[in-house]
Amino acid sequence: MSLVTRLTYLLPHRLMSSLARRLAYSSSPRTKQWLIDTVTRKFGVDLSEAAQSDPTVYPTFNAFFTRALKPGARVADPDPRALLMPADGRISQCGPIQDGRIFQAKGQSYTAAELLGDAEAARPFENGLFATVYLSPKDYHRVHMPWTGTLRETVHVPGRLFSVGTAAVATVPRLFARNERLVCHFDTSFGPMVSVMVGALLVSGVETVWSGEEIPRYGDAITRKDWRGKGVTLERFAEMARFNYGSTVIILLPPGVAELATELQAESPVKLGQALARLLPREA
Repeated sequence: MSLVTRLTYLLPHRLMSSLARRLAYSSSPRTKQWLIDTVTRKFGVDLSEAAQSDPTVYPTFNAFFTRALKPGARVADPDPRALLMPADGRISQCGPIQDGRIFQAKGQSYTAAELLGDAEAARPFENGLFATVYLSPKDYHRVHMPWTGTLRETVHVPGRLFSVGTAAVATVPRLFARNERLVCHFDTSFGPMVSVMVGALLVSGVETVWSGEEIPRYGDAITRKDWRGKGVTLERFAEMARFNYGSTVIILLPPGVAELATELQAESPVKLGQALARLLPREA
């Protein structure tokens, strides 16, 4: 385990994230521009794709970080059977959910029940599929719908805020089931689908298109919101949520409905809208 990862066990996660949040929302011209210029330079942010390509017009660092893309910068896979990649980034891991367990890294796994904070909610995904997508600081930080779905429930699961970088993922046991996260349950034409927005060190803010800011500021109890009958239906490729800084999104699919795109593998770069999986033909 690296020294940095060891230190994250000892660091005051919430205090650090609270301070980072203040900086991200600061409207001080000098502060916000220093942050924008530093991240753009260090991580090679491509602002030519942004709806607003001038880095000086963003009122805060968070506004820059959650920037919109130009129309047409990303397109949906034309195959009508394709479930879409929910975000830009890279594949951390993807594959089958084996006996209820999700692969994290060599020697590391966690259960779907731990991730969702509910054993009953995890049952439909036993032996299904998962894909974990890591969003780096340079990436577009809005998350979109892989498939058309109607929101049934959201669950905020409080937790730690470990880094979700490669070193931490490889060494911190059950990392994604320990970090703070927002679980979004959708009903679709093929059955249930889950999108999990996972927070990380200096990263815990999540906003959704249906409710705005969803994660309470470092709450300690699981918070459930019932959205059944409220008509929140989002189309395939539509924006669903955004991270107020970067992190990870995990998609869960039930068994027997789709197969992952064959080109996907751990550490492969991905773009919003490319094929994540393809629905299997249904028997007549």
